[in-house]
Amino acid sequence: MFGGALQPMHLILILVIALVIFGPGKLPELGSSIGKTIKEFRQSMTEISAPSDASESTAKSEAKPAEAKVGGGEPATKTGGAEPPAKG
Repeated sequence: MFGGALQPMHLILILVIALVIFGPGKLPELGSSIGKTIKEFRQSMTEISAPSDASESTAKSEAKPAEAKVGGGEPATKTGGAEPPAKG
């Protein structure tokens, strides 16, 4: 459909038209703003495509409970710090 749409001659013509419209003083500013826009777009696309990675790492760090100290500085167990029943 657009087999030869962006041939080198077409690109040169587009650049000449941009130079005539914006002038040589504005072209660096225009290029810089376009570059910043593309960079921000890429960053937002990566944030949108991978939000589960960030939420998983946040969930894992929140799910790690800190060890509570009971009595003489021993970590608490599921039974509230008491010794498990002896088998026997």
